[in-house]
Amino acid sequence: MVKKILFLLLMIANSVTAQNVDRLFTAANELYKNGAFEKSIEKYKEIEALDAVSSELYLNLGNAYYKLNKVGPTLFYYEKALKLNPLHADVKNNLVFAKRLALDNIEEVPKTIFQRFDKNYLQKLSYNEWAIVTVVFSFIAAILFLFFYFAHTPIRKRTYFTTSSISFILFIFTIFITYNQYHQTKENKEAIVFAEKTEVRDAPTLNSEEIFTLHEGAKVIVLDVVDNWKKIKLADGKLGWIIAEEIKEL
Repeated sequence: MVKKILFLLLMIANSVTAQNVDRLFTAANELYKNGAFEKSIEKYKEIEALDAVSSELYLNLGNAYYKLNKVGPTLFYYEKALKLNPLHADVKNNLVFAKRLALDNIEEVPKTIFQRFDKNYLQKLSYNEWAIVTVVFSFIAAILFLFFYFAHTPIRKRTYFTTSSISFILFIFTIFITYNQYHQTKENKEAIVFAEKTEVRDAPTLNSEEIFTLHEGAKVIVLDVVDNWKKIKLADGKLGWIIAEEIKEL
């Protein structure tokens, strides 16, 4: 009886939260349409505080900051939206225009064939989505093997054995992809520079040598943390230390 009451209360709470999120989203969109971009951002962030995040929420936050010409937050939320949905056409299109606001032109180190294939195709899905693909292939392989086991004619046995073997190979392949995507996500912690201008140093101290300068909106990879400093790497391979508060991790 107690479990049923708790379940009912949970359902009611979820329903109230969902209604509240819908109300906030509608209000934020109206404020955005009326040009009240700062107020719309406040409403969108109320939704974010409820953990009701989505690519659409981050897209709208990015759009609102873009209207205010705030480069760092604009790129930050577009990148977050793209992480949730790498195939979102509007986010990808808006990100292209937003990147033109950034002052730093960082050229990427030339990639190998495998790295280009990984970026252009494999990274279109997140590691969670690849995990779903892995489960699907494992299920298909198991079903086809059962069909093979219970088949009576040689033709059907050969067919089911061949297809189950292919499914099993794809299952192993997708396990590798899922692990690789998970590893990249956890190891390559991306961040956006929020400071208007910041000096990157060769060591995590203020009296160390300044080696290059970054501006708001630059995208970096966080490699290490020491006190209030973070070691970063740029797409062109440059390394250095930056004050932690001047960047925000995606």
